[in-house]
Amino acid sequence: MDFSGKVVIVTGGASGIGLETVKAFASAGASVVIADIAPDSEQITRELQQQGMSVIFCQTNVCSEADQQQLIETTLRHFSGLDIVFANAGIARDGVAADLLFTDWQKTIDINLSGVFLSNKYALRHWTEHNLPGVIVNCGSIHSFVGKRHVTAYAAAKGGVKLLTETLAADYAGKNIRVNAVCPGYIDTPLLSKLSSTQKEELIKLHPQGRLGRPEEVAAAVLFLASDQAGFINGASLLVDGGYTAQ
Repeated sequence: MDFSGKVVIVTGGASGIGLETVKAFASAGASVVIADIAPDSEQITRELQQQGMSVIFCQTNVCSEADQQQLIETTLRHFSGLDIVFANAGIARDGVAADLLFTDWQKTIDINLSGVFLSNKYALRHWTEHNLPGVIVNCGSIHSFVGKRHVTAYAAAKGGVKLLTETLAADYAGKNIRVNAVCPGYIDTPLLSKLSSTQKEELIKLHPQGRLGRPEEVAAAVLFLASDQAGFINGASLLVDGGYTAQ
């Protein structure tokens, strides 16, 4: 796929699925804005620039409306346009409801759902105010479709992402704007780094393909949904889960 001349924002773009997606878009010719708050984001951006990739970093708290507005402004100032947004930033803090701290519930909802909404909102505002086309890919999850023990806040947020995606797709389809979601199974990313080998093995057993997913496999799905080849796909939530939800 060729994304030459396209400008892309990737939230949570400094690690895991986000970073692999940044690399994939940039390798396909796009200019990419890495929106993140991770301490090593600037160093990662410099390393990608040294590899010849057209990328910049914009420090962004996705829960902040001011930061989200600044992200759009920075993108337009550096690259004179915006074509694609991958709203990917997310966290995993969870437990059973009776023991879940409300602060952990709130932070999970804030980043995984409200942050996605704000990323969508300000891109949609820019495109509609200037009568421009656009593409959004939101990061959902298998838990946009099915629950699981101990993922109370995470599942609630990701379920919300799926329905937000569908609603925005319906609202903006007539304006030449597409909104879809990619919904990964368990992917071998830093989010899983705190798990023991035993816990990882238990997760692997949940996937009929017998392994965790790879970040680049999710990135490939994001690029497809953002491409012209997916021009009649709108409001979809594409599972990338090794058969997890097929059981």
